[in-house]
Amino acid sequence: MKILVIGNGGREHAIVWKFLRDDPAAEVFCAPGNAGTAERATNVAVSASDVDGIVAWARENKPDFTVVGPEVPLCLGVVDALEAAGFPAFGPCKAAARLEGSKAFAKEVMAAAQVPTAGAEVVRDEAAARAAIARFGVPVVLKADGLAAGKGVMVCMDEKNVESALADLFGGKFGAAAGEVLVEEFLDGEEASVLAFVDGKTVVPLASAQDHKRLLDGDKGPNTGGMGAYSPAPVMTDDMMAVVKAQVLRPVVEEMARRGVPYKGVLYAGLMLTKSGPKVLEFNCRFGDPETQAILPRLASPLLPALRACRDGTLDACPVEWDPRPAVCVVMVSGGYPESYPKGKPVEGLGEAAALPDSVVFHAGTAKKGGMVVTDGGRVFGVTALGADVKEAVAAAYRAVVKVKFDGAFYRSDIAHRALERLALAAGRTARPPRRAGRSDSVPRSATYRAPARRVS
Repeated sequence: MKILVIGNGGREHAIVWKFLRDDPAAEVFCAPGNAGTAERATNVAVSASDVDGIVAWARENKPDFTVVGPEVPLCLGVVDALEAAGFPAFGPCKAAARLEGSKAFAKEVMAAAQVPTAGAEVVRDEAAARAAIARFGVPVVLKADGLAAGKGVMVCMDEKNVESALADLFGGKFGAAAGEVLVEEFLDGEEASVLAFVDGKTVVPLASAQDHKRLLDGDKGPNTGGMGAYSPAPVMTDDMMAVVKAQVLRPVVEEMARRGVPYKGVLYAGLMLTKSGPKVLEFNCRFGDPETQAILPRLASPLLPALRACRDGTLDACPVEWDPRPAVCVVMVSGGYPESYPKGKPVEGLGEAAALPDSVVFHAGTAKKGGMVVTDGGRVFGVTALGADVKEAVAAAYRAVVKVKFDGAFYRSDIAHRALERLALAAGRTARPPRRAGRSDSVPRSATYRAPARRVS
């Protein structure tokens, strides 16, 4: 079996890892991949957004199946191009990927499908945005309509946040992605992520997860692409999952089919669980990152048959089974993230972390230089561990985290804090905020590591 995985992040490394765990004899390629995927797969020197280059590589190498990781190639139509060339691929077509590519389009679909979501206005200039903000009031949420690498959403809690967000959105920071801007109602509640396999008609939710978007402990600081995740999310009970499937996932899939654009692939619903029920914050058209790094290690059944079933329309006959143990993923980032950050910092301790039981280090922003793994992005690693319960999974993940070192490394110390607080309440104790620096043996602090000076050849 020859499989091509498109992308170079932690999500793609997790997908590659799962394929090879299911079938060690599989021949897996990753375009362009990273230092982690190169350990057992073959990296391909083609950009994930180079649709013509990917199709040309497929014509020459003839993969049996292709899996698309990131949103950009999906929105560019790489699945359409591969299928037209005769190569089966997993992911929505270009028209269906607009659910992520345009937040205004997603709002239109949700309105037609009567899916609960935050109220919003679409504006095209700063004056219209200010008028809409005045109507909604502060706090308010401002969003670039198009793709902005997970950084085009700004939750504005005060006027200072509003001014900063307006400057970014209308000052060119997000380019064409902010050609339209959504001014959106602020929702209060707890966030959760629900991903589902979809084959155009059948919807099979995956294990739930909760992402941590804010940079700092206590869910403070700027939004990021994700500082960690854990699965399952206790707030997503069986009853709540049934509500989300009935009120969110199925109606959207049915609406897309009604429009003549069957949705096939992974449909990701970012939710706010409010007092009046779940409301959609956003849709993504692919596996989430870093949620995938927490979800796939819990997938007990093989991944490839499920992905093929989504593409072939046979998902109703494909079993999907889960390891009951929770998983926790802690993201390690470069100093300066989510703004500017250095690259090329040598990494140490990966072998020590990999030797720990039920732990795996998924590479995100890494490369090889002179035979050494070096940093090559903002989010560098997703360190994941399984445990008998979430407390054990948290402890195991942080035991691995402290083994991995590079200059400027930073991570949150409170991943899965909501689940831990629930455990404390269930045990009859009063939940307290996460402990700070150096006060816990099992959960070390957010840390900046500075390695000794060394020459990298």
